[in-house]
Amino acid sequence: MRPFRFLAAAAPGLCDAATLIETARRAEAMGYSALVLPDHLLDQHAPIPVLATVAAVTERLRIGTFVLNTGLRHPAVLAQDLASLDVLSGGRLEVGIGAGWNRPEHDAIGLPFGPIGARVARLEEAITVLKGCFGDEPFSFAGEHFTITEHDGQPKPLQRPHPPLFVGGGGRRVLSIAARQAQIIGIAPRLLPGDQREPKPDPRSFTAEATAEKIGWIREAAGERFDQLELNTYPSGGPTMITANARPEAERRAAKLRSATGIEITADEVLDSPHVFVGSLDALTDKVIGLRERFGISSIMTGDIDELAPLVERLAGR
Repeated sequence: MRPFRFLAAAAPGLCDAATLIETARRAEAMGYSALVLPDHLLDQHAPIPVLATVAAVTERLRIGTFVLNTGLRHPAVLAQDLASLDVLSGGRLEVGIGAGWNRPEHDAIGLPFGPIGARVARLEEAITVLKGCFGDEPFSFAGEHFTITEHDGQPKPLQRPHPPLFVGGGGRRVLSIAARQAQIIGIAPRLLPGDQREPKPDPRSFTAEATAEKIGWIREAAGERFDQLELNTYPSGGPTMITANARPEAERRAAKLRSATGIEITADEVLDSPHVFVGSLDALTDKVIGLRERFGISSIMTGDIDELAPLVERLAGR
């Protein structure tokens, strides 16, 4: 089995440099594998300069995006930023990339936000372009969304053939693309169809049963490369919480999901979900070990560095 890797979020919001540097150095000292940052046009810094700062003040800590929105950037331009980060960090970059889900960001700046099928197609093409830019020779590509003509991306990343790609999702199409193209795959809940301005998670997709189905899709699409893949999960079911009295919190979260969606989910399903980390330190330790034994999940994005610090101390690298 793969050893456990824990990822944490960089200092949230519009923090100052001192806060970011202190967070990065503490994360490295605590045993985290990587510090990551999402990609939104909200009250946060842009990911590329933040990750460059983190790399400059640490020695071992990896840096990553969780995840870049391909709808906001041309992949050939992005490839130059990412390759530069990999070189300047000494080969510590992980590239999380996705199709985008937050329509209001696109609407606010006048960028199109297509239906999910178009966004996933754009994601798949963007991955091809990134890999082409990272390759050793000039390349050309003609797709529905991008056209590249004899372009030789520079600089080349230090990690060859490219930094590890992280692609996550909850639907079969995205997870199949990830299985074929990525090195790290994030298991996420699906969103319910409907108003894209206010997306709602599908409670049925939070469950352990749904996770087993998703991993089956990944295994089928990956074929022989399945054993080379790292599987990741993150606390999309609410903030992590170390507590000796987990059930009332699980009941509250189940009720919230039922109220928002009209779909039944029980407190037991919430507690068993790979996307919920609520319980005592011993219970959460058993849960994380169980996720690896049941599903092969060895990578956990915890959120804030302090939320699961005792668990990271127990399990990181083991």
